[in-house]
Amino acid sequence: VQLQASGGGLVQAGGSLLLSCVASGTIYSSNVMGWFRQAPGKEREFVAAITWRNNGKYYADSVKGRFTVSRDAAKNTVYLQMNSLKPEDTAVYTCATAPFFERSTYSHRDAYNTWGQGTLVTVSS
Repeated sequence: VQLQASGGGLVQAGGSLLLSCVASGTIYSSNVMGWFRQAPGKEREFVAAITWRNNGKYYADSVKGRFTVSRDAAKNTVYLQMNSLKPEDTAVYTCATAPFFERSTYSHRDAYNTWGQGTLVTVSS
């Protein structure tokens, strides 16, 4: 499977953006789709994940209540709706897929074996 993220851009603090990640190829029911981000000078960090089979949703504490992950199975697409954006949300956002869900590792980068290219989100103060 190949992943293509889009939807980034420049937005003022308090604004919203919708990121999309389109998967070409087969997404299996056991797969997990994740969003990660990497700010300048920082390590890549987990943002959100969604299980393909059960639509289970998981978030980093830093985005809980502001971001919503969703999927459209018919379109092989995962979305990340980002509201109430803050300057500290500025980063390159990347989508990734893991072969299966495991509660102890779904937020770990190493659990994901396929990565798309990122899309830059810049939040101005």
